[in-house]
Amino acid sequence: MIHVTVKRSNRHIHSFELSGHAESGPYGYDLVCAGVSAVTFGAVNAVMELSNANLTIDQGEDGGYLHVTIPSTISEEQMEKVQLLFEGMLLSLKTIEREYSQFIKIHEGGGM
Repeated sequence: MIHVTVKRSNRHIHSFELSGHAESGPYGYDLVCAGVSAVTFGAVNAVMELSNANLTIDQGEDGGYLHVTIPSTISEEQMEKVQLLFEGMLLSLKTIEREYSQFIKIHEGGGM
């Protein structure tokens, strides 16, 4: 099971973490894992390229773990771009969760 935890402060995403494996198919053919990875890494790459935000990224060596934190020092303009892109990522992940809830769970909450 993939667990996605999104932490918010004042309604803004300030970090998110993905952990676990979907195990919806054999290694290399796991469509849920592939979809979650594509959406997440695509969003992270878009944020870094389009907003020039210097994200803090911690990634597991064998896959199955990603933690991303948005620095509190970014400008308001950068933050608007980051939030739009990460909210789009979250919407895509929720779409996957609706269809494959036995393989992915999303948790949202406060805390910083």
